[in-house]
This record gives sequence, structure tokens and C-alpha cells, in this order.
Amino acid sequence: MAVTAAQDQELAPDDQLAQVAAAVLGTPHPVVVDLLDIARARPDRPVDVVRASDDLLPRLAHENALPQALRAAREVLRPGGLLVAAVPELDRLSRLRPTAPPPRVLGRGDERQVTVQLWDWAPDGGSYALDVVRLVRGPASWEVAGSVSTQHRVLTSEQVAEELAEAGFGPVQRLSPAESGHPLPVWVALVP
Repeated sequence: MAVTAAQDQELAPDDQLAQVAAAVLGTPHPVVVDLLDIARARPDRPVDVVRASDDLLPRLAHENALPQALRAAREVLRPGGLLVAAVPELDRLSRLRPTAPPPRVLGRGDERQVTVQLWDWAPDGGSYALDVVRLVRGPASWEVAGSVSTQHRVLTSEQVAEELAEAGFGPVQRLSPAESGHPLPVWVALVP
């Protein structure tokens, strides 16, 4: 399994999670592993940080796999290690049931990429289907470079805190985007 260290450079949003962890730990290059990688193969030694990207916890919640995933993260972290997770807070939006957030644009000119999300809400607003489509500039027009479809459960901040506590994490803190530099709220949970 690949175990990476956070770098001191401009980072993608998932790497911003490692940067948040490094700041919290006071360590410039913590040993970081993705939560999804733990499901495939456990690291052979304890790690400093387990990182969960933007939509992973809501997806795992929809699949009824969130408690097991959080316990697995807790087991591979060293004492004093951190789980750092970006979690969208859509519980207030579920009443409005928007069909999509604004597109995300990266790069310039011929290197520009656009990522579009499409949401289909369940009638009760408690979950939604998510289609993510990535477009790249082709020779004459935009082309679909890839797409993925998943199902997500809407998680409230209270539910996230409860799930982390039940998995055995100690102090839990929610950082706003202004505090973390990540576009979504970031949860930081400590292993006692």
C-alpha cells in the first residue's frame, strides 16, 4: 500500500487534508494513508493520519459501511494519530433539493478541466444519487474524460460526531473551510 507524506506546496483538496493534519500534529511530513486504501490492505505499521476525501463518509454511510470503516481507521492509527475527513453538510440543502452545485474549473486554456456534479434526491431528502462528470478540452470541443455514479446519505454534523465517538476516537473537532483551507468542513478526530 502506498503511504505518502504531505508536501509543502500547493495541494489538491485531498492533500489539503494531509496539510491540515500536519498542522494539527505539528509534524511537517506525517505518514498519511487514505481510508479507502485501508479496506484494500492494512498498512504494516501504525500511521499518523488516515484521510477521507470529500464524499467518502456519506457514501460509506449509504452503504451501511461507515462504522466498520471508522473502526478500521482507528485500528491502524498510532496513539495520538488523526482521522481527517472532509464531509459535505447538505442537511439544510436537502429541503431545497438542488440539482447541482456550481461546476469546478481547474487549469487554463487547453489544459482546462471542468467537473460537474448532478444530484438526484430521494423523496425524503435523506440521501441522493451523485453523478460526477469530468470534461476536458478536445481538439474541437469538450469531451467527457470520465464519470462516476454513487449514492450518498446526508449526514448532519451531530451524526458525524456520534459516528466518530462510537468508533473510539477521542476529541473531535469540526473545522470550517476558512479554518482549514479546504472547500468543505473538515473533521479532525484524535486517537487517545
